[in-house]
Amino acid sequence: MLYIFDLGNVIVDIDFNRVLGVWSDYSRVPLANLQSKFTIGEPFHLHERGQISDEQFAQRLGHDLGMALSYEQFTTGWQAIFVGLRKETIAVMQALREQGHRVVVLSNTNQLHCEFWPDEYPEVAQAADKIYLSQQMGMRKPDAEIYLKLLEEEGFSADDAVFFDDNEENIKSAQQLGITAIMVTGKQTVPDWFAKNRC
Repeated sequence: MLYIFDLGNVIVDIDFNRVLGVWSDYSRVPLANLQSKFTIGEPFHLHERGQISDEQFAQRLGHDLGMALSYEQFTTGWQAIFVGLRKETIAVMQALREQGHRVVVLSNTNQLHCEFWPDEYPEVAQAADKIYLSQQMGMRKPDAEIYLKLLEEEGFSADDAVFFDDNEENIKSAQQLGITAIMVTGKQTVPDWFAKNRC
């Protein structure tokens, strides 16, 4: 079987409010203002596909949120998104590989974050056979093409794949392709699923 794990809030806890808090401190823009304006919109999508640079992304987001930050201040806030490793999920991934299954990570991400989390959480790469990143692939979830590309590269059919993600739109798009997709709502979702679905 092929097991596909999202990164954020599946393997590693993330919190956008931590990002906004740092940006608020630097820019003096009230946190409530940033929270009300913050959306995962076009700049995110372009950035996660590698279609705009980190600097362009920082400029676009700074403009959209009405905050004046240096690139260094923006980056410091952007990296604050990472909270900590979900060791329960890492343990499941390691067990699956020991049982002979294929384990990969599929993440919508960007160059700035990739300069941080691989060094901060080396356990992720150690627990996966391969890591697929949107900005390297030039495509992102929930677009069908990213799942099809991954299945093609891995040599598995959708029927032989199980996908874990915390985003409902990503789950639905994977299910439409015939992939078994599990909505992750907390730290126990992954271990509980495997407790009920023994490999």
